Amino acid sequence: MVGRDSLAGKKVVVFGFGRQGRALARWLPSVGAEVAVTDSRSAKALGLRRRDYPGVRFYLGRHPDEVLIGARCICVSGGVPLDLPILQVARKRGIPFSNDAQLFLERCPAPIIGITGSAGKTTTSALVAKIVERAGYKVWLGGNIGNPLIAELSKISANDIVVMELSSFQLELMTASPQVAAVLNLTPNHLDRHGAFERYARAKAKILRYQRESDVAVLGWDDAGSKSLEPMVKGELLAFSLYEMAPDGAFMLGSRLIVAGSASFDASPHVVCERGDIPLRGDHNVLNALAACAIAGSMGLAIDRPGVVPDVMRRAICEFKPIEHRLENVRALGGVTWVNDSIATAPERLLAALASYEEPLVLLIGGADKDLPWEAAILAALQKARHIVIFGEDGEKQVATKVMNLLDKMGVGEARISRARTLADAVQRAAEVAKAGDVVLLSPGGTSYDAYKDFAERGDHFRQLVSQL
Repeated sequence: MVGRDSLAGKKVVVFGFGRQGRALARWLPSVGAEVAVTDSRSAKALGLRRRDYPGVRFYLGRHPDEVLIGARCICVSGGVPLDLPILQVARKRGIPFSNDAQLFLERCPAPIIGITGSAGKTTTSALVAKIVERAGYKVWLGGNIGNPLIAELSKISANDIVVMELSSFQLELMTASPQVAAVLNLTPNHLDRHGAFERYARAKAKILRYQRESDVAVLGWDDAGSKSLEPMVKGELLAFSLYEMAPDGAFMLGSRLIVAGSASFDASPHVVCERGDIPLRGDHNVLNALAACAIAGSMGLAIDRPGVVPDVMRRAICEFKPIEHRLENVRALGGVTWVNDSIATAPERLLAALASYEEPLVLLIGGADKDLPWEAAILAALQKARHIVIFGEDGEKQVATKVMNLLDKMGVGEARISRARTLADAVQRAAEVAKAGDVVLLSPGGTSYDAYKDFAERGDHFRQLVSQL
Protein backbone atom coordinates (compact mmCIF):
# COMPACT_ATOMS: atom_id res chain seq x y z
CA MET A 1 0.00 0.00 0.00
CA VAL A 2 1.36 3.42 -0.95
CA GLY A 3 1.89 5.70 2.05
CA ARG A 4 0.47 9.16 2.53
CA ASP A 5 2.36 11.79 0.54
CA SER A 6 4.26 14.40 2.55
CA LEU A 7 2.26 17.17 0.80
CA ALA A 8 -1.14 15.70 1.71
CA GLY A 9 -3.27 18.21 3.60
CA LYS A 10 -0.77 21.03 3.00
CA LYS A 11 -1.27 24.19 0.97
CA VAL A 12 1.03 24.39 -2.06
CA VAL A 13 1.22 27.59 -4.12
CA VAL A 14 2.17 27.19 -7.78
CA PHE A 15 3.72 30.28 -9.40
CA GLY A 16 3.31 30.26 -13.18
CA PHE A 17 0.73 28.36 -15.22
CA GLY A 18 2.76 27.12 -18.17
CA ARG A 19 3.50 23.45 -18.85
CA GLN A 20 5.02 22.85 -15.43
CA GLY A 21 2.31 24.73 -13.57
CA ARG A 22 -0.47 22.87 -15.37
CA ALA A 23 1.13 19.50 -14.63
CA LEU A 24 1.43 20.40 -10.95
CA ALA A 25 -2.16 21.69 -10.81
CA ARG A 26 -3.29 18.23 -11.90
CA TRP A 27 -0.85 16.13 -9.85
CA LEU A 28 -0.88 17.94 -6.49
CA PRO A 29 -4.62 17.36 -5.82
CA SER A 30 -4.08 13.65 -6.55
CA VAL A 31 -1.82 13.37 -3.49
CA GLY A 32 -4.17 15.37 -1.28
CA ALA A 33 -2.52 18.78 -1.41
CA GLU A 34 -4.50 22.02 -1.22
CA VAL A 35 -3.50 23.90 -4.38
CA ALA A 36 -3.42 27.59 -5.27
CA VAL A 37 -2.13 28.82 -8.64
CA THR A 38 -1.04 32.37 -9.37
CA ASP A 39 0.00 33.88 -12.69
CA SER A 40 0.40 37.47 -13.86
CA ARG A 41 -1.60 36.66 -17.00
CA SER A 42 -5.38 36.58 -17.24
CA ALA A 43 -7.52 33.46 -17.59
CA LYS A 44 -8.22 34.44 -21.20
CA ALA A 45 -4.53 34.87 -22.02
CA LEU A 46 -3.82 31.47 -20.44
CA GLY A 47 -6.72 29.75 -22.19
CA LEU A 48 -7.76 28.46 -18.77
CA ARG A 49 -10.79 26.23 -18.31
CA ARG A 50 -11.25 26.13 -14.54
CA ARG A 51 -13.39 23.00 -14.70
CA ASP A 52 -10.30 21.07 -15.82
CA TYR A 53 -8.71 21.76 -12.42
CA PRO A 54 -11.32 20.94 -9.77
CA GLY A 55 -10.49 22.15 -6.29
CA VAL A 56 -7.67 24.45 -7.47
CA ARG A 57 -7.91 28.12 -6.51
CA PHE A 58 -6.63 30.60 -9.09
CA TYR A 59 -5.21 34.09 -8.51
CA LEU A 60 -4.71 35.58 -11.96
CA GLY A 61 -3.62 38.92 -13.38
CA ARG A 62 -1.43 39.61 -10.35
CA HIS A 63 0.24 37.89 -7.37
CA PRO A 64 -1.76 39.00 -4.29
CA ASP A 65 -0.15 38.69 -0.84
CA GLU A 66 -3.12 36.63 0.36
CA VAL A 67 -2.00 33.70 -1.79
CA LEU A 68 0.78 33.02 0.75
CA ILE A 69 -1.59 32.67 3.71
CA GLY A 70 -1.18 29.14 5.09
CA ALA A 71 1.30 28.12 2.36
CA ARG A 72 3.60 25.22 3.30
CA CYS A 73 5.41 24.96 -0.05
CA ILE A 74 6.05 27.24 -3.05
CA CYS A 75 6.46 25.63 -6.50
CA VAL A 76 8.03 28.01 -8.99
CA SER A 77 7.75 27.32 -12.72
CA GLY A 78 10.88 27.79 -14.83
CA GLY A 79 9.88 31.05 -16.50
CA VAL A 80 9.02 32.86 -13.26
CA PRO A 81 11.74 35.25 -11.98
CA LEU A 82 12.86 34.37 -8.46
CA ASP A 83 13.28 38.05 -7.60
CA LEU A 84 9.53 38.73 -7.66
CA PRO A 85 8.68 40.76 -4.53
CA ILE A 86 6.12 38.21 -3.37
CA LEU A 87 8.67 35.39 -3.65
CA GLN A 88 11.10 37.45 -1.58
CA VAL A 89 8.35 37.79 1.04
CA ALA A 90 7.84 34.01 0.95
CA ARG A 91 11.57 33.43 1.54
CA LYS A 92 11.55 35.79 4.53
CA ARG A 93 8.64 33.81 5.98
CA GLY A 94 10.67 30.62 5.63
CA ILE A 95 8.31 28.90 3.20
CA PRO A 96 10.30 26.21 1.37
CA PHE A 97 10.64 26.45 -2.43
CA SER A 98 10.42 23.54 -4.84
CA ASN A 99 9.40 22.74 -8.42
CA ASP A 100 8.00 19.88 -10.48
CA ALA A 101 11.46 18.39 -11.15
CA GLN A 102 12.39 18.32 -7.47
CA LEU A 103 9.07 16.74 -6.45
CA PHE A 104 9.52 14.13 -9.19
CA LEU A 105 13.08 13.22 -8.17
CA GLU A 106 12.01 12.80 -4.56
CA ARG A 107 9.24 10.35 -5.48
CA CYS A 108 10.29 8.51 -8.64
CA PRO A 109 10.60 4.73 -8.10
CA ALA A 110 12.82 4.26 -11.19
CA PRO A 111 16.50 5.17 -11.66
CA ILE A 112 16.99 8.64 -13.16
CA ILE A 113 19.50 9.84 -15.73
CA GLY A 114 19.68 13.65 -15.55
CA ILE A 115 21.23 15.70 -18.36
CA THR A 116 22.04 19.40 -18.41
CA GLY A 117 24.34 21.79 -20.28
CA SER A 118 24.26 25.07 -22.16
CA ALA A 119 23.67 23.33 -25.50
CA GLY A 120 22.86 19.85 -26.75
CA LYS A 121 20.62 18.77 -23.85
CA THR A 122 17.61 17.81 -25.93
CA THR A 123 19.47 15.91 -28.65
CA THR A 124 21.59 14.05 -26.10
CA SER A 125 18.60 13.23 -23.88
CA ALA A 126 16.60 11.93 -26.85
CA LEU A 127 19.56 9.84 -28.07
CA VAL A 128 20.17 8.36 -24.59
CA ALA A 129 16.50 7.43 -24.42
CA LYS A 130 16.74 5.80 -27.85
CA ILE A 131 19.81 3.75 -26.84
CA VAL A 132 18.33 2.62 -23.52
CA GLU A 133 15.02 1.76 -25.19
CA ARG A 134 16.96 -0.21 -27.84
CA ALA A 135 18.54 -2.13 -24.95
CA GLY A 136 15.09 -3.37 -23.96
CA TYR A 137 13.99 -1.02 -21.20
CA LYS A 138 10.82 1.00 -20.84
CA VAL A 139 12.03 4.59 -20.94
CA TRP A 140 10.39 7.81 -19.78
CA LEU A 141 11.81 10.91 -21.45
CA GLY A 142 10.87 14.35 -20.19
CA GLY A 143 11.66 17.32 -17.99
CA ASN A 144 12.77 20.47 -19.78
CA ILE A 145 12.44 18.61 -23.08
CA GLY A 146 8.72 19.38 -22.95
CA ASN A 147 7.00 16.73 -20.85
CA PRO A 148 6.85 17.49 -17.09
CA LEU A 149 7.40 13.97 -15.74
CA ILE A 150 5.44 14.64 -12.56
CA ALA A 151 2.33 14.03 -14.67
CA GLU A 152 3.54 10.48 -15.44
CA LEU A 153 4.66 9.57 -11.93
CA SER A 154 1.84 7.12 -11.18
CA LYS A 155 2.64 5.12 -14.34
CA ILE A 156 6.38 4.66 -13.72
CA SER A 157 7.64 1.42 -12.20
CA ALA A 158 10.91 0.53 -10.50
CA ASN A 159 11.92 -1.53 -13.55
CA ASP A 160 11.80 1.46 -15.89
CA ILE A 161 14.50 4.05 -16.70
CA VAL A 162 13.89 7.81 -16.64
CA VAL A 163 15.87 10.22 -18.84
CA MET A 164 15.37 13.77 -17.63
CA GLU A 165 16.56 16.98 -19.29
CA LEU A 166 17.18 19.66 -16.66
CA SER A 167 17.53 23.42 -17.19
CA SER A 168 19.33 25.96 -15.01
CA PHE A 169 15.91 27.39 -14.10
CA GLN A 170 14.90 24.02 -12.62
CA LEU A 171 18.24 23.19 -11.05
CA GLU A 172 18.71 26.48 -9.19
CA LEU A 173 15.87 25.50 -6.82
CA MET A 174 16.72 21.82 -6.44
CA THR A 175 18.21 19.96 -3.47
CA ALA A 176 18.30 16.51 -5.06
CA SER A 177 20.45 14.96 -7.79
CA PRO A 178 19.83 12.02 -10.14
CA GLN A 179 21.81 8.76 -9.92
CA VAL A 180 23.47 9.56 -13.26
CA ALA A 181 24.15 13.27 -13.81
CA ALA A 182 25.65 14.65 -17.02
CA VAL A 183 26.91 18.19 -17.63
CA LEU A 184 27.58 18.46 -21.36
CA ASN A 185 29.08 21.96 -21.42
CA LEU A 186 28.98 25.29 -19.61
CA THR A 187 29.07 28.52 -21.62
CA PRO A 188 27.41 31.89 -20.91
CA ASN A 189 23.63 31.65 -21.27
CA HIS A 190 20.48 33.06 -19.64
CA LEU A 191 22.45 35.93 -18.12
CA ASP A 192 19.30 38.02 -18.40
CA ARG A 193 17.88 35.68 -15.74
CA HIS A 194 20.92 34.74 -13.65
CA GLY A 195 22.77 38.05 -13.85
CA ALA A 196 26.29 36.60 -14.04
CA PHE A 197 27.89 33.51 -15.53
CA GLU A 198 29.04 32.37 -12.07
CA ARG A 199 25.44 32.21 -10.82
CA TYR A 200 24.35 30.38 -13.95
CA ALA A 201 27.20 27.87 -13.56
CA ARG A 202 26.33 27.31 -9.88
CA ALA A 203 22.76 26.51 -10.85
CA LYS A 204 23.91 23.97 -13.45
CA ALA A 205 26.39 22.40 -11.00
CA LYS A 206 23.55 21.54 -8.62
CA ILE A 207 22.89 18.45 -10.75
CA LEU A 208 26.06 17.02 -9.12
CA ARG A 209 25.89 18.60 -5.66
CA TYR A 210 23.57 16.11 -4.02
CA GLN A 211 24.92 12.92 -5.57
CA ARG A 212 26.25 10.07 -3.43
CA GLU A 213 29.40 7.97 -3.73
CA SER A 214 27.40 5.27 -5.48
CA ASP A 215 26.30 7.68 -8.23
CA VAL A 216 27.85 8.55 -11.62
CA ALA A 217 28.82 11.91 -13.13
CA VAL A 218 29.44 12.39 -16.87
CA LEU A 219 31.41 15.48 -17.93
CA GLY A 220 32.41 16.97 -21.27
CA TRP A 221 36.21 16.88 -21.27
CA ASP A 222 36.63 19.34 -24.16
CA ASP A 223 34.64 22.05 -22.40
CA ALA A 224 36.48 24.03 -19.71
CA GLY A 225 33.30 24.80 -17.81
CA SER A 226 32.14 21.20 -17.61
CA LYS A 227 35.63 19.86 -16.84
CA SER A 228 36.01 22.37 -14.00
CA LEU A 229 33.26 20.54 -12.09
CA GLU A 230 35.45 17.45 -11.59
CA PRO A 231 36.21 18.34 -7.91
CA MET A 232 32.46 18.14 -7.18
CA VAL A 233 32.19 14.52 -8.32
CA LYS A 234 31.48 12.21 -5.37
CA GLY A 235 31.13 8.90 -7.20
CA GLU A 236 32.28 7.43 -10.52
CA LEU A 237 33.44 9.91 -13.19
CA LEU A 238 32.95 9.26 -16.90
CA ALA A 239 34.13 11.67 -19.60
CA PHE A 240 33.53 12.19 -23.30
CA SER A 241 35.82 13.94 -25.76
CA LEU A 242 36.58 14.53 -29.41
CA TYR A 243 40.28 14.94 -28.71
CA GLU A 244 41.31 13.00 -25.59
CA MET A 245 41.30 9.24 -25.02
CA ALA A 246 39.14 9.06 -21.93
CA PRO A 247 40.00 5.86 -19.98
CA ASP A 248 36.43 5.84 -18.63
CA GLY A 249 33.85 7.14 -21.08
CA ALA A 250 33.63 7.76 -24.81
CA PHE A 251 36.04 9.36 -27.29
CA MET A 252 36.98 9.57 -30.96
CA LEU A 253 39.90 7.54 -32.28
CA GLY A 254 40.44 8.73 -35.83
CA SER A 255 36.98 8.45 -37.39
CA ARG A 256 35.68 5.94 -34.86
CA LEU A 257 33.53 6.45 -31.78
CA ILE A 258 34.94 4.37 -28.89
CA VAL A 259 33.53 3.47 -25.48
CA ALA A 260 35.94 2.26 -22.81
CA GLY A 261 36.37 1.55 -19.13
CA SER A 262 33.33 2.04 -16.95
CA ALA A 263 31.27 3.14 -19.96
CA SER A 264 31.86 -0.22 -21.66
CA PHE A 265 29.79 -3.25 -20.77
CA ASP A 266 32.97 -5.28 -20.06
CA ALA A 267 35.40 -2.40 -19.31
CA SER A 268 37.30 -2.99 -22.57
CA PRO A 269 37.54 -0.44 -25.42
CA HIS A 270 34.94 -1.08 -28.12
CA VAL A 271 34.17 0.59 -31.43
CA VAL A 272 30.58 1.84 -31.48
CA CYS A 273 30.38 3.30 -34.98
CA GLU A 274 32.08 5.45 -37.60
CA ARG A 275 31.67 9.21 -37.52
CA GLY A 276 29.85 8.97 -40.85
CA ASP A 277 27.19 6.78 -39.21
CA ILE A 278 26.00 9.71 -37.08
CA PRO A 279 23.05 11.19 -39.03
CA LEU A 280 23.57 14.69 -37.61
CA ARG A 281 25.74 17.57 -38.83
CA GLY A 282 28.58 19.17 -36.92
CA ASP A 283 31.18 18.42 -34.27
CA HIS A 284 28.69 19.46 -31.60
CA ASN A 285 26.45 16.57 -32.61
CA VAL A 286 29.39 14.15 -32.59
CA LEU A 287 29.93 15.30 -29.00
CA ASN A 288 26.25 14.69 -28.30
CA ALA A 289 26.62 11.13 -29.60
CA LEU A 290 29.75 10.59 -27.49
CA ALA A 291 27.96 11.92 -24.43
CA ALA A 292 24.98 9.64 -25.07
CA CYS A 293 27.23 6.59 -25.32
CA ALA A 294 29.09 7.46 -22.12
CA ILE A 295 25.80 8.06 -20.30
CA ALA A 296 24.14 4.88 -21.58
CA GLY A 297 27.33 3.01 -20.77
CA SER A 298 26.93 3.96 -17.12
CA MET A 299 24.17 1.38 -16.79
CA GLY A 300 25.53 -1.16 -14.33
CA LEU A 301 27.29 1.49 -12.21
CA ALA A 302 24.86 3.86 -10.48
CA ILE A 303 21.95 2.01 -12.06
CA ASP A 304 21.71 -1.68 -11.27
CA ARG A 305 21.10 -2.82 -14.83
CA PRO A 306 23.23 -4.77 -17.34
CA GLY A 307 25.58 -2.59 -19.38
CA VAL A 308 24.56 -1.51 -22.88
CA VAL A 309 26.53 -3.31 -25.58
CA PRO A 310 28.16 -1.25 -28.36
CA ASP A 311 26.03 -2.80 -31.10
CA VAL A 312 22.89 -1.47 -29.39
CA MET A 313 24.47 1.99 -29.22
CA ARG A 314 25.40 1.82 -32.91
CA ARG A 315 21.93 0.81 -34.04
CA ALA A 316 20.28 3.55 -31.99
CA ILE A 317 22.66 6.17 -33.39
CA CYS A 318 22.14 5.06 -36.99
CA GLU A 319 18.35 5.09 -36.54
CA PHE A 320 18.23 8.47 -34.81
CA LYS A 321 16.23 11.17 -36.55
CA PRO A 322 17.26 14.83 -36.23
CA ILE A 323 15.00 16.70 -33.82
CA GLU A 324 12.95 19.54 -35.29
CA HIS A 325 14.30 23.10 -35.02
CA ARG A 326 17.88 21.78 -34.71
CA LEU A 327 19.67 22.12 -38.07
CA GLU A 328 16.47 20.76 -39.60
CA ASN A 329 16.40 20.66 -43.39
CA VAL A 330 13.09 22.26 -44.33
CA ARG A 331 13.19 22.40 -48.11
CA ALA A 332 15.39 22.46 -51.19
CA LEU A 333 14.21 25.00 -53.76
CA GLY A 334 16.05 26.11 -56.88
CA GLY A 335 19.28 24.58 -55.62
CA VAL A 336 18.99 26.43 -52.27
CA THR A 337 18.68 24.45 -49.04
CA TRP A 338 16.62 26.05 -46.25
CA VAL A 339 17.57 25.03 -42.69
CA ASN A 340 15.65 25.65 -39.46
CA ASP A 341 17.90 26.04 -36.39
CA SER A 342 15.45 28.08 -34.33
CA ILE A 343 16.77 26.37 -31.16
CA ALA A 344 19.85 28.61 -31.49
CA THR A 345 18.81 31.10 -28.80
CA ALA A 346 22.38 32.06 -27.82
CA PRO A 347 25.50 33.06 -29.77
CA GLU A 348 27.26 29.82 -28.73
CA ARG A 349 24.57 27.82 -30.53
CA LEU A 350 24.97 30.02 -33.59
CA LEU A 351 28.72 29.31 -33.55
CA ALA A 352 28.04 25.56 -33.50
CA ALA A 353 25.64 25.88 -36.43
CA LEU A 354 28.11 27.93 -38.48
CA ALA A 355 30.82 25.31 -37.91
CA SER A 356 28.52 22.62 -39.33
CA TYR A 357 28.50 23.98 -42.90
CA GLU A 358 31.07 24.35 -45.64
CA GLU A 359 28.49 25.57 -48.19
CA PRO A 360 27.98 29.32 -48.79
CA LEU A 361 25.50 30.62 -46.22
CA VAL A 362 22.76 33.19 -46.15
CA LEU A 363 22.36 33.63 -42.41
CA LEU A 364 19.23 34.84 -40.59
CA ILE A 365 19.87 36.18 -37.07
CA GLY A 366 17.70 38.15 -34.64
CA GLY A 367 15.35 37.95 -31.68
CA ALA A 368 15.69 39.08 -28.09
CA ASP A 369 19.11 39.33 -26.48
CA LYS A 370 20.05 37.52 -23.24
CA ASP A 371 22.86 39.91 -22.29
CA LEU A 372 25.41 37.57 -23.89
CA PRO A 373 28.67 38.44 -25.72
CA TRP A 374 28.26 38.50 -29.50
CA GLU A 375 31.71 39.39 -30.80
CA ALA A 376 32.92 35.83 -31.53
CA ALA A 377 29.66 34.84 -33.22
CA ILE A 378 29.67 37.92 -35.47
CA LEU A 379 33.30 37.36 -36.50
CA ALA A 380 32.47 33.73 -37.36
CA ALA A 381 29.35 34.81 -39.22
CA LEU A 382 31.33 37.26 -41.31
CA GLN A 383 33.81 34.50 -42.19
CA LYS A 384 31.21 31.87 -43.05
CA ALA A 385 28.20 33.75 -44.41
CA ARG A 386 27.97 35.28 -47.87
CA HIS A 387 25.07 37.45 -46.70
CA ILE A 388 23.53 38.16 -43.28
CA VAL A 389 19.89 39.11 -42.79
CA ILE A 390 19.24 40.68 -39.38
CA PHE A 391 15.59 40.61 -38.33
CA GLY A 392 13.61 42.02 -35.43
CA GLU A 393 12.72 45.36 -33.92
CA ASP A 394 15.26 47.86 -32.65
CA GLY A 395 15.66 48.20 -28.91
CA GLU A 396 18.09 47.84 -26.01
CA LYS A 397 17.27 44.15 -25.47
CA GLN A 398 17.15 43.23 -29.15
CA VAL A 399 19.76 41.22 -31.05
CA ALA A 400 19.26 43.45 -34.10
CA THR A 401 20.43 46.56 -32.26
CA LYS A 402 23.37 44.84 -30.60
CA VAL A 403 24.58 43.20 -33.81
CA MET A 404 24.15 46.32 -35.96
CA ASN A 405 26.19 48.32 -33.42
CA LEU A 406 28.96 45.73 -33.56
CA LEU A 407 28.95 45.69 -37.37
CA ASP A 408 29.14 49.49 -37.45
CA LYS A 409 32.21 49.39 -35.20
CA MET A 410 33.79 46.77 -37.46
CA GLY A 411 33.10 48.89 -40.53
CA VAL A 412 31.20 46.12 -42.35
CA GLY A 413 29.69 47.38 -45.60
CA GLU A 414 25.96 47.28 -46.29
CA ALA A 415 26.43 45.04 -49.33
CA ARG A 416 26.68 41.96 -47.10
CA ILE A 417 23.99 42.98 -44.62
CA SER A 418 20.21 43.31 -44.87
CA ARG A 419 17.80 44.53 -42.21
CA ALA A 420 14.31 43.08 -41.88
CA ARG A 421 11.60 43.98 -39.40
CA THR A 422 10.02 40.52 -39.11
CA LEU A 423 10.97 36.92 -39.79
CA ALA A 424 8.64 36.96 -42.79
CA ASP A 425 10.54 39.93 -44.20
CA ALA A 426 13.83 38.15 -43.52
CA VAL A 427 12.74 35.02 -45.38
CA GLN A 428 11.66 37.11 -48.35
CA ARG A 429 14.99 38.95 -48.39
CA ALA A 430 16.93 35.68 -48.10
CA ALA A 431 15.01 34.30 -51.08
CA GLU A 432 16.07 37.35 -53.09
CA VAL A 433 19.80 37.06 -52.36
CA ALA A 434 20.23 33.25 -52.21
CA LYS A 435 21.86 31.47 -55.16
CA ALA A 436 21.95 27.82 -56.20
CA GLY A 437 24.35 25.99 -53.90
CA ASP A 438 23.63 28.26 -50.92
CA VAL A 439 22.23 27.21 -47.55
CA VAL A 440 19.78 29.65 -46.01
CA LEU A 441 20.28 29.12 -42.29
CA LEU A 442 17.88 30.39 -39.63
CA SER A 443 20.12 30.33 -36.55
CA PRO A 444 18.97 33.44 -34.70
CA GLY A 445 21.30 33.53 -31.70
CA GLY A 446 18.54 35.28 -29.73
CA THR A 447 15.41 34.11 -27.96
CA SER A 448 12.02 34.20 -29.66
CA TYR A 449 10.16 36.08 -26.94
CA ASP A 450 10.19 39.37 -28.82
CA ALA A 451 7.66 37.96 -31.30
CA TYR A 452 6.83 34.31 -30.49
CA LYS A 453 5.78 32.11 -27.59
CA ASP A 454 8.97 30.07 -27.85
CA PHE A 455 11.65 28.89 -30.28
CA ALA A 456 9.37 26.11 -31.56
CA GLU A 457 6.67 28.57 -32.62
CA ARG A 458 9.34 30.64 -34.37
CA GLY A 459 10.68 27.54 -36.15
CA ASP A 460 7.19 26.45 -37.16
CA HIS A 461 6.56 29.90 -38.65
CA PHE A 462 9.85 29.71 -40.56
CA ARG A 463 8.86 26.35 -42.02
CA GLN A 464 5.50 27.76 -43.05
CA LEU A 465 7.10 30.79 -44.70
CA VAL A 466 9.60 28.64 -46.58
CA SER A 467 6.89 26.25 -47.75
CA GLN A 468 5.05 29.20 -49.29
CA LEU A 469 7.99 30.41 -51.38
